[in-house]
Amino acid sequence: MKLIYQAAATGLFVLSVGVVTTLTHAQESTPEQELIDAAGNIRIPTNYREMYQYLGSWSPAADKPGEGSKQAHNVYASPGTIEAFRKSGKFPDGTVLVKEVFSTKNDQMTTGLVSHVDKLQGWFMMVKKTNNSHPENKLWGDGWVWSWFDAGQPNKTTSKDYQTDCKGCHVPAQDTDWIYSSGYPALKN
Repeated sequence: MKLIYQAAATGLFVLSVGVVTTLTHAQESTPEQELIDAAGNIRIPTNYREMYQYLGSWSPAADKPGEGSKQAHNVYASPGTIEAFRKSGKFPDGTVLVKEVFSTKNDQMTTGLVSHVDKLQGWFMMVKKTNNSHPENKLWGDGWVWSWFDAGQPNKTTSKDYQTDCKGCHVPAQDTDWIYSSGYPALKN
């Protein structure tokens, strides 16, 4: 009887571990599942500053010469993107790029006119998806998912159609997979 009890107890323990393991695996999610919902909409990753790789920064000039910068852009890439790009010269499928867009404040200092980050205006995000699994979603196309998010709303895109809301700024970078990769020193060997 003691052996049957031990066997039954062991069997239950194994069964319990199996159930816990199955539940744990079922609850795990891939980065894509965390960032892309069932309708194909994307959201900003909550921990991109800690988990992603810093790619580089841009500062678009103010509308009038001599007024400094009108914005500052800091760009982050999902883990492994930089190494993969250095090897192939291409962004691998699944790449996530997050660009923070800040307004700037321009001040005269002893070194001259200086532009510095002021307030977060929002984020622009792209996810490399060569297989368009959401053709009904107008934010998918040309190998990417494209979206703008206003500050304070990282889960809700304000973009409606990448063709009219996003792509225009990227046309000069069409030959480099729609990304201004030459502006990111981290991508160079």
